[in-house]
Amino acid sequence: MKTLFVVLFLAFAALTQVNAQTADSTLMINFASTVHDYGTIEQGSDGSCNFVFTNMGKTPLVLSSVRASCGCTVPTWPREPILPGKEGTIKVVYNTNLVGSFNKSISVNSNAKNNEVVLNIKGTVTQKKQ
Repeated sequence: MKTLFVVLFLAFAALTQVNAQTADSTLMINFASTVHDYGTIEQGSDGSCNFVFTNMGKTPLVLSSVRASCGCTVPTWPREPILPGKEGTIKVVYNTNLVGSFNKSISVNSNAKNNEVVLNIKGTVTQKKQ
């Protein structure tokens, strides 16, 4: 009985290991840059920027969610799979009507090996000159 238990345990462990290896563990999302520094901008300026990424794997890349750390930052991202070797863009818009320094993060979740990547935007919004 003890031998049967050991054999079943080893079979389960081997099956789990094989299953983990069948997923594309080489699928990687690679961003050209993970930080965008607006520098000092005036209130009401264009607060948009783009984060370009590449699917470095051999299977389609799917972004499951892209979330900003607060409501003053709005990301938009491709909903369709990104084919191997192709690029995609996440557009981020920051509300520049808010005066002061800011440092916000955007969490990107995908089916890649590096399945959570954090993007950052930062800068200072100065009051609009009258």
